[in-house]
Amino acid sequence: MTDQNGRPSEERLPAPRPSSAAAPAERLSAPPSAHRTDLTPERAARIVRQSANARLVGFLAVTLVGLFVIGYYFYELGIPGLGTKPRLEAAAEEQQVIAVERGYNLYQANCAQCHGVNGEGGKGPVLNRQDKLFAHLSPDFLRNMLTVGGRYACGNATSIMPVWSNQGNPAGPLNYKQIDYLIAFLRASKEDTYRVMNADLWEPIVDEATGEEQTFTGWVDPAYEPEPGATPYPACWADEFNTAPATPAPSAGASSSPVESQAPAGATVDVAALNVAFDKAELTVPADTKFTINFDNQDAGIPHNVAIKDANGALVFTGDIINGPAKISYTVDPLAAGDYQFVCTVHPNMIGTLKVGS
Repeated sequence: MTDQNGRPSEERLPAPRPSSAAAPAERLSAPPSAHRTDLTPERAARIVRQSANARLVGFLAVTLVGLFVIGYYFYELGIPGLGTKPRLEAAAEEQQVIAVERGYNLYQANCAQCHGVNGEGGKGPVLNRQDKLFAHLSPDFLRNMLTVGGRYACGNATSIMPVWSNQGNPAGPLNYKQIDYLIAFLRASKEDTYRVMNADLWEPIVDEATGEEQTFTGWVDPAYEPEPGATPYPACWADEFNTAPATPAPSAGASSSPVESQAPAGATVDVAALNVAFDKAELTVPADTKFTINFDNQDAGIPHNVAIKDANGALVFTGDIINGPAKISYTVDPLAAGDYQFVCTVHPNMIGTLKVGS
C-alpha cells in the first residue's frame, strides 16, 4: 500500500485495530449440564432404543422388498401348481383374442359379400375348407394376397379381388394393423369361441331374443391332416375346376354327362348363373321323364355347375363344373315326382327349387 500524502501517519491505511476487551467466559446461555461429554444412564438407554428402532425399520424395509421381489416373480412367471400363466403369455393371448374379434368385424364389413359370411364362398372362392386352410391360406399368402390383390394367386389381371392393403399399388383401405387383425381371424382355431363386438363401442353384442352375447368360432381345425395321397390344394383356386372331375360313381336316376354326347331329352329347361346366383328360383320338369338343363354360366372367371338334391339333401345328379363365361347342357335321367333342390356345388348359397311332375 502506498503512502497517502497529506495525512498524518496514524490516519494512513491500513488503520490500526483498536484494542478490545476479552469476551466474557459466560457468553453461552445453555446450562453447564448440556456440555457434558459423558453418557448418563438415561441418555445411553435412549441411544439403545433409537438403535433398536432403526434396526426394526431396516428389517421391515428388507422384508417388504423381499416380499415384493417374490410376488413380482410369481406375477411375471405364474404360480406353480395353480395353473396360472406368465403375465406376458396371458397378455399375448388377450391381444390375440382382441385381434381375432377385430378381424371378424373387418371380414364381415369387407370380405363376406364375396366369400360368404362363414367363408362358404360366393363371388369369391371358399375360405373355410380345411385342406385349403392347411396347405394354402398361410399368413404369408394371405398378406401377399391382401397387398397385391387377386392377380397374386392366379395371375389374372382382371381378378375381382381388389388390393386391400394401403401399402399396395393402388393403395387399399386397410392399414398394416387391420391386415394383421384380418389374418388373425382367418387363421383362428375352431376350438376357440370369441365374442361379436360392437365396432364403435367395443362392447359385446347381445342377442335380444336370448339375452346372451353373440359369439363365433374360428375356421381352422388344429387336428386336421390331409388323407394320405390326397391331391394338394392348387396354388390357383380356379385350377380346381379347370379339369372335369373323374367319372363319378353312378347314382340311381342320375347322369352327369353333357347332352351333346347323348340323345336329346324330352323336356328342356334353361337356367343361368350371374353374380353368384341363379337367375331363376324355380324350375318345373315332368316326372319319370328324361330332361335337359341348358346352363349358362355368365360369371366371368367364376366356376359354377348345377346339381340336384332330393328332399333328404342327397345328391341325385351332379353336373360338370365350368368356368364362366361358358355354356353346357346336362341330361338328367327320369326323377320321381316331388320337390327337389337345384344347387351349385361350388357355391352352396346358390339354391333353387326343382318341381318334378307338378
